[in-house]
Amino acid sequence: MAFAKIYSAQVNLLTGAIVTIEVDLSRGLHSFSVVGLPDKAVDESKDRVSGAIKNSGFKSPKAKNQKIIVSLSPADLKKEGPFFDLGIALAYMKAAGDIKFNSEKKIFLGELGLDGTLRRIRGALPLAQEAKRKGFEEIYLPKENASEAALVEGIKIFGAESLEEVVEHIDEYKRPPLSDKNRTSPPSQGERKKIPVQPQTKVNYKKEVKGSDFSDIRGQEGAKRGLEIAAAGGHNIAMYGPPGTGKTMLARAFSQLLPDLPTDEVLELTGIHSVAGSTQGELVCFPPFRAPHHTSSYVSIIGGGTYPKPGEVTLAHRGVLFLDEFPEFEKRVIESLRQPLEDNIVSISRAKGTAVFPSNFILVAAMNPCPCGNAVNKQKACICKPSDLDRYKRKLSGPIVDRIDLWVSVGNVDYKKLGGEGNGECSETIRERVKAARLIQEKRFSAQGGSASGGKKFGKKMTTNSEMNVKDLGTVAKLDAKVRELLDNSAENLGLSARAYHRVIKIARTIADLENSENVEANHILEAIQYRPKVNS
Repeated sequence: MAFAKIYSAQVNLLTGAIVTIEVDLSRGLHSFSVVGLPDKAVDESKDRVSGAIKNSGFKSPKAKNQKIIVSLSPADLKKEGPFFDLGIALAYMKAAGDIKFNSEKKIFLGELGLDGTLRRIRGALPLAQEAKRKGFEEIYLPKENASEAALVEGIKIFGAESLEEVVEHIDEYKRPPLSDKNRTSPPSQGERKKIPVQPQTKVNYKKEVKGSDFSDIRGQEGAKRGLEIAAAGGHNIAMYGPPGTGKTMLARAFSQLLPDLPTDEVLELTGIHSVAGSTQGELVCFPPFRAPHHTSSYVSIIGGGTYPKPGEVTLAHRGVLFLDEFPEFEKRVIESLRQPLEDNIVSISRAKGTAVFPSNFILVAAMNPCPCGNAVNKQKACICKPSDLDRYKRKLSGPIVDRIDLWVSVGNVDYKKLGGEGNGECSETIRERVKAARLIQEKRFSAQGGSASGGKKFGKKMTTNSEMNVKDLGTVAKLDAKVRELLDNSAENLGLSARAYHRVIKIARTIADLENSENVEANHILEAIQYRPKVNS
């Protein structure tokens, strides 16, 4: 009887994949089949599409004796999710002669309700980016996704509320205009807030973890200094001490020290979180703070599955991954952090595919010194057995300890300080110093033209000291003879590994940047060495 072809797209890892929808109608007893490796959600689109077409004022596909074949190509790509409902409906209606329009250079996305309404999908931003790369000129998608997709310049975005509204716009016999949705921009560098992606609709804000201000935390000046260094250089940090000393409060306040995200990173993070389905149509315009519980599974932290999907280490990209009660995480989870901490990426291989996800985050770990938590507590006695202590220490392997740059002790606070008013520096003051140090690093690496090993894979230039490799250390963190001798002697006495040796230099370079010092001096090296664990790693 008839044939029609329409273009749609779906999420594939962290990017989009263009899918061609072909519909063929022929005489015969009624049948409706979808081919091209559809999953359950795609296969069930037959019923959603039929209901949507009928309730939009057209004749249902199931009301005719005809054979309907819907082909989704490429045929070897697994089709997942409800992305194709709108495309399948329009392709059928075009093949049946109900409507007439030119489908070239157009992408149709969206899940259909039985009443014909269009429902929000995930991954609108990366899908729009892929459509632009492939030369498409227009995208039709749910209104809730319109402003997110409109962040991509050079392609027209049409947001609709129903199948009927799309038909009225594209049908050559019905031409009420469906206007381009207003485009939005990421927040300016001075703004620290989330913005709605579509002013015409209800404002949706992404839930942000509200941390305490540093001025509200009594004492713990050593821990605050360590966190400032970690924020300035992008270094991983672990805090250890008795229960109730403020480790979790410090970690949550830490996220306020991070600088604003540039526009390209806002788009990058919004795309990642949109694909993961962790947004509700809003931009991710601040460094993410992820705090999974210690009972979280390996796949939820690292990512994976039959068809690999990103985990917490990727959702924390460009932000903070806070692991409270660090040793209580499954041993397999802790050991799997080796690659993300070293290379800023995570590579996942499965029988049905391999994926490389970005994971350039700052690890903030918090832990007790022993199972009861009182091993270093001067106010309470430790009740742990020697075997319990040995078992607890073995939960963190040497390679993991080596990959954490700063180890900070968080001890008990004097009760007199607890009862007084907070008079320490506020987070905003510390953040200004962090921003100044980050700017120094950015200018330095821009002049050097260097790229981080992990970031380079995703087209990102090196921006923080933690991303330096050995070659970079020789050019941007040169040590004079006396400082080098001091470092060598200290490394020999402490039994530092080669990795720990280089990390000390990176930390010292960050300390120098915080002091706006061009050279790494002896005092910078000595302070950096203090942050290494007090045991041989």
